[in-house]
Amino acid sequence: MTDSIFSSRLSRRGFLSAAAVSAASLTVSACSTVSRSNYIDGPAPVAPQVSVDETFGDYTTMYSAVVDEGYELPAIPIKKMNKRFLRQIVQDPTGERPGTIVVDTSNHFLYLVREGGEAMRYGVGLGRAGFEWSGRAVMQWKRKWPRWTPPDEMIGRQPELAKYSAANGGMQPGLTNPLGARALYIFQNGEDTLYRLHGSPEWWSIGKSVSSGCVRLLNQDIIDLYDRVPNKSPIVVTGSLGTA
Repeated sequence: MTDSIFSSRLSRRGFLSAAAVSAASLTVSACSTVSRSNYIDGPAPVAPQVSVDETFGDYTTMYSAVVDEGYELPAIPIKKMNKRFLRQIVQDPTGERPGTIVVDTSNHFLYLVREGGEAMRYGVGLGRAGFEWSGRAVMQWKRKWPRWTPPDEMIGRQPELAKYSAANGGMQPGLTNPLGARALYIFQNGEDTLYRLHGSPEWWSIGKSVSSGCVRLLNQDIIDLYDRVPNKSPIVVTGSLGTA
């Protein structure tokens, strides 16, 4: 791979096409309770050794303010974050084939498996729904600056969200939208799991369990992940990787 694939610049000029998802713009983005499926354990993983790639540049640049699709994302105050949850290259602890996304709910990490026994690791925040699904699936499609449509069960608990229902067109994209700058939609056996990987402006929630949502990444990180993975990429969600 060339150095450019690890560039810390967040220019949006080279983004992958999202044309395949245009017909699903109002799909209910629930991140709500769905049935749990079993994760089949593989060989015992080895705890990764952190090895930050020099081509990433410094974290200040990586997480700087950026204008993306007309939206102004603020810089991440990285000095206030635990550095283990910042984007970095590590030894792959998953044993999955390159190109696989692995969400480790026990340690609040997301891995994108690479060639050569390495993985790109991102810190994630997990809501209640983030723990309520596990298994193997595919990242069916992805979307830039998606609309958010809360499920009926959520509206039942919080009637004030009715204005964002699917019938009303959902919440407009933007900095306050719960799905952030990008969303990746997870399907299993052709069915929507209602499980999402998505961005969030709430940097303080990364590495923690919060009250709502699925798997949230820093907006700068979900943009980076979005650019690295094509539609139909395999994904594994598990809590069995052990201590990292």
